[in-house]
Amino acid sequence: MSNEHITLTAGDAEVDVLPGNGGRVGGLRVAGRELLRQGERFGCFPMVPWCGRIRDGRFLDGAVVRQMPLNAPPHAIHGTARDGAWKVARVTGDEAVITYDLVEPWPYTGRVTQVVRLAADSLSLTMAVETYETSFPAQIGWHPWFNRNLGGEGAQDVRVDFTPGWQEERGEDHLPTGERIEPLPGPWDDCFGMPDGVDVTLTWPGQLELKVSSREEWVVVYDEQEAAVCVEPQTGPPNGLNSLPRLVTPLEPLEATTVWSWRRL
Repeated sequence: MSNEHITLTAGDAEVDVLPGNGGRVGGLRVAGRELLRQGERFGCFPMVPWCGRIRDGRFLDGAVVRQMPLNAPPHAIHGTARDGAWKVARVTGDEAVITYDLVEPWPYTGRVTQVVRLAADSLSLTMAVETYETSFPAQIGWHPWFNRNLGGEGAQDVRVDFTPGWQEERGEDHLPTGERIEPLPGPWDDCFGMPDGVDVTLTWPGQLELKVSSREEWVVVYDEQEAAVCVEPQTGPPNGLNSLPRLVTPLEPLEATTVWSWRRL
């Protein structure tokens, strides 16, 4: 794993980009306070070329069944790019562009480009998957681990607020059944539909409010762990390579953006 460590700054915000560790954002500090759970598996990692679980690690490409390694048995989870080393294309004071060439076990050639752009009050993450050869189904998403508590005297745990259009019913295998239901109260490890775009607000009372937004209409919220809360914008639901494939073609890449904007309280 490359130890390359890029730090971008804007105002009193700092973000760490770790190309060698799966192209993840390793940390985000606002006024010196770390918002992301620390550790080599945490921060915020890109989910590409798929998001969440693929049932039994299998998906159909036309009539061909493709098998991915079962890294979350009995399923395959969160894509392959988080396990690879990304290359640095360009860095300025407040922006980094990194790339990853898709390799085995993913059966198609393609390139992922991620742009990390920091402003004094926001972080923007943009990803694109492109191919010059065979078309293939793909998904893009991000998996941030936000610290449940930011520390400091009397600090309260984060509150998560959002108004989804529906919740994907979750089967016993943790995958959407295909039915849409009225949103249930948490705790969650669930996918929600937000047809007007992802819009989720995290509030650390008395400290910070952070809004996760995206034009995509799917978000997974995972808050079953004590240390952190995950709010994951993505281009389709879990198992989406089977249920709702988005095609990457030589003429049409798949692109997505999420913006996290914050204000002090």
